[in-house]
Amino acid sequence: PAWLRRLCGQLLSERLMRAGGVQAVVRGIMEGTGAGGAGAEAAAVDWRKCDTVAKILASCPQQCLSLEDYYRLVCPQILDLLHIQDKLTARQFQRVATTTLLTMVKEHPQLAEKHLLQPLLAPLLRCSET
Repeated sequence: PAWLRRLCGQLLSERLMRAGGVQAVVRGIMEGTGAGGAGAEAAAVDWRKCDTVAKILASCPQQCLSLEDYYRLVCPQILDLLHIQDKLTARQFQRVATTTLLTMVKEHPQLAEKHLLQPLLAPLLRCSET
């Protein structure tokens, strides 16, 4: 029903914009992926799930007052997904993070540059300046 979709969307949006929310949502959705079944079919399911999570993260929720605020709150958390230590989890989180990054760059290049690309490339730029 529509009311349930709205409520779930609202709860998801609120969680994403809290500290650690992106990682909690990604963990919740991706839980169990990659652990069962081997082969091409399991890998395809894994990729589809990663793409779906990335689409969710790249979409600014209706409850958010501005796209700028959403990017400011969520993008640093997306970059944090690149630093997960556990190998299996890291692979999935890196897929989600890179797909989200690419989607955000395509949809809103200026905001993605400010909140994703500049922080991501800052160490490289510092090294090239010295």
